[in-house]
Amino acid sequence: MNKGKENKPHIGVFGRCNVGKSTLINSLVGQDIAIVSKQAGTTTDSVKKSMEIKGVGAVVLIDTAGIDDESELGKKRIEKALEVFSLIDLAIIVFTDSFFEKEEEELIDKCNKNSIPYILVHNKGDIKGINPNIKSLLENKYKCQVVETKHGDRENNGISSLTQAIQKTMPQTAYQYKGILDGLIEKNSVVLLVTPIDSSAPEGRMILPQVQLIRDVLDHDAINIVVKETQLEQTLKLFPNPDLVITDSQAFESVSKIIPESIPLTSFSIVLARLKGEFLQYLKGTPEIENLKDGDRVLMLESCSHQASCEDIGRVKLPNWIKKYTNKDIEFEAVAGLSNINRPITDYAMIIQCGGCMVTQKQISSRLRPAIEAGIPVSNYGICIAYLNGIFNRATNMFI
Repeated sequence: MNKGKENKPHIGVFGRCNVGKSTLINSLVGQDIAIVSKQAGTTTDSVKKSMEIKGVGAVVLIDTAGIDDESELGKKRIEKALEVFSLIDLAIIVFTDSFFEKEEEELIDKCNKNSIPYILVHNKGDIKGINPNIKSLLENKYKCQVVETKHGDRENNGISSLTQAIQKTMPQTAYQYKGILDGLIEKNSVVLLVTPIDSSAPEGRMILPQVQLIRDVLDHDAINIVVKETQLEQTLKLFPNPDLVITDSQAFESVSKIIPESIPLTSFSIVLARLKGEFLQYLKGTPEIENLKDGDRVLMLESCSHQASCEDIGRVKLPNWIKKYTNKDIEFEAVAGLSNINRPITDYAMIIQCGGCMVTQKQISSRLRPAIEAGIPVSNYGICIAYLNGIFNRATNMFI
């Protein structure tokens, strides 16, 4: 999987070839979105489909290749299927014939290692039902629900039972919306959003973090004031005491000089990091900028894919600011979306993650976990820029 653009709970459907994974997804969605065939190995690349599940809301279903695929491309297909574990909040493991094999055991082990809850689905119950004793044995052994479904029947009780199991098993943190500014503003608070428009800004629209913050302010029944950084001083003459100022991180230097110390100031990237990033790890890791040396390699993680410009924050501006601050010859690499990191994670002296507006909390945590476990410092674009501008404490204290 190269991208994880949909900020919704993700459900991966796994199993051996021809256990009916694609048919099961079609039954859940109520339409033919996954290719179905009696020939083993029909599903090659993982297929994503959005749908609504009562009690959960919008989710993304991911159909994966059979994990026992022995075809010529089978190894690569299985690798792609297993990559999905870095994206998902819930796994559905499909099996048939009333017994488990090593493939299912390995999938369950993968779920446990990644702290992913799972549901076991015995499919094709219309052909051969599951032995009640085996069902009880599996539920007791794995402490999860075993659902029985019929192959291709979109109206059967099994699909209803599976939907209920998803509602019960999906972590609430994956779908219950938490306000970005919860605890920071109240009804009728005045929030000043500073949004520079430069060559890296998309044509004719706001970037997603700006849109998300505008909506979140409105959801709190607070007041939005949206300006460019060139209008900030004039705006403060009209509204001298906003309750909170949030700026694009790249304007921290100029904005922090204009906004009085008495007014809370932070950035779009930092409030998103507080919502879905490894915030405490960012606070711990950011000061490690001081220890970067000549020849060190820093990885810039961008959670979306876009065309870089000469003013790109992650690929141009921030690397240049770090080089200037440290006066060190540092090498920077950027990985976009959820593409593979080609080097061993231990090759990097530091990891810097973007705000993550396009991905889920689970996806960011999965992305950063190997670095954190290896003791590599991690930071966030906005927190890093605040540190470089000497306002690290000011921009983050309100969250501690």
